[in-house]
Amino acid sequence: MAFTTILRRSISSALPLAVRAAQRNHHRPALFTALYHSSFSHKPSPRPFASTPHFYSSSATKPSSDDTLIRVIESEIKFAEESDDHEAVEEVPGGFPFEIQDIPGYQIINLSRKYEGEVIKVEVHMPDLVTGEDNDNDDDNGGDNEKANQSSIPLVVNVSKKDGPTLEFGCTAFPDEITIDSLLVKYPESSEDEIPYEGPDFQDLDENLQKAFHKYLEIRGIKPSTTNFLHEYMINKDSREYLLWLKNLKKFVEA
Repeated sequence: MAFTTILRRSISSALPLAVRAAQRNHHRPALFTALYHSSFSHKPSPRPFASTPHFYSSSATKPSSDDTLIRVIESEIKFAEESDDHEAVEEVPGGFPFEIQDIPGYQIINLSRKYEGEVIKVEVHMPDLVTGEDNDNDDDNGGDNEKANQSSIPLVVNVSKKDGPTLEFGCTAFPDEITIDSLLVKYPESSEDEIPYEGPDFQDLDENLQKAFHKYLEIRGIKPSTTNFLHEYMINKDSREYLLWLKNLKKFVEA
């Protein structure tokens, strides 16, 4: 009699939890609902109270949710392959002053050249693309947001002479225009614990000094004709890297 009472109480307390769980599942997104039902659609058969020992294999069966994920990744790979020409090779324009080092799997490329005893190295980062929708949102702000509505690529330019200090420019390249955002003087003997003086904000420098530094970089190859090519190059690299990333994801899930 006592056992029957305990069993009834257990059933009555479990029913509200099951109802709430069913209600939560009703509002899940379609993908997660499909994964949920595929994992729990098979109800376990009842077992007697006196259970016997079970031994499981160390290699568990791959869950069906992984198969669903693989199919979604494959669909995205197919879409990416059909949307872009990943086999296209960018033709370097004549007179391009830098050597390009592009390693697959990395989000930057490195440029290098020598100029009158100086070593010039440039890190080119992935483009910051602006869509037409972004432009519509800022139409009322006037000319102050003109650059914010243009796609751009970040650059880090280092100019060094032998074992001496290095000038590091932080730049942003827009179509047909390059801005200098920061300027640092770095010394090779300085340690990470030391905090060197970084100088004033570049925009606070005298206007003539700012123009002189723009000319300084232009002579060394940092000019619109260079950065306009890099802009297209990095857009294509972004497409290639995304496709490679998807394929690596698929390999991991399939393993």
